[in-house]
Amino acid sequence: MCRHLAYLGEPVPLDGLLFDAPHALCRQAWAPRDMRGGGTINVDGFGVGWYPGSGGEPVRYRRATPIWSDPSLMALAAATASGAVLAAVRSATAGMPVTEGAAAPFAEGRWLFSHNGKVAGWPDSVAKLAERLPVRDLLTLDAPTDSALLWALVRDRLRAGAEPGGALAGTLRAVHAAAPDSRLNLLLTDGTRVAATTWGHALSYLDGPGSLTVSSEPLDDTPGWAEMPPRHLLVATRSTLDLTPLEAP
Repeated sequence: MCRHLAYLGEPVPLDGLLFDAPHALCRQAWAPRDMRGGGTINVDGFGVGWYPGSGGEPVRYRRATPIWSDPSLMALAAATASGAVLAAVRSATAGMPVTEGAAAPFAEGRWLFSHNGKVAGWPDSVAKLAERLPVRDLLTLDAPTDSALLWALVRDRLRAGAEPGGALAGTLRAVHAAAPDSRLNLLLTDGTRVAATTWGHALSYLDGPGSLTVSSEPLDDTPGWAEMPPRHLLVATRSTLDLTPLEAP
């Protein structure tokens, strides 16, 4: 089971989110507190996406190795600060490839996306959903994985004009209808907004003054961390936060 996080707020060094916090993403990769649905450590890749202070599209750094084994990332994170970040570590589902392209975040334009969980019955259960996508999107998936297909489904809704929360909720409902036992924690940002779902896995959030952190688990013991209720959609900016129940179709 993967771990992921998103941050919006004043620029902070990446190493605080990834390495330095008491329960930063790197620690979650090998010592998670809440592993639902299998897996114990996340060694099958990682990715970090951040938005430069000058604006524009995010920068991505992805590898197919454990996050703690990359000295280049440690140096990069210590020298880089950003006000908008999405990062993830990966525990590959059995039978799925361990490649750089399979590691979140997935990206297009200003969007970054991550999935924590599993699509039940992959790939047969969602073949009909995949048929609705443009052929080019299927031919250019980052990897032949459930997470990459989920991103293609979310991206298709975003391209059609859906808001972030609507794109996640609509995709989740469609996938749940096709594969009811799926675990679908989805995380999406464009650098100004964050949308997230809890569906089979937990998420926590810290809503601070002018900032927001959403993470699979709290990064530290700071008062204010709250657990996102199961089967809910979170949509937030630096100054607003809305939680909405998600109903199964």
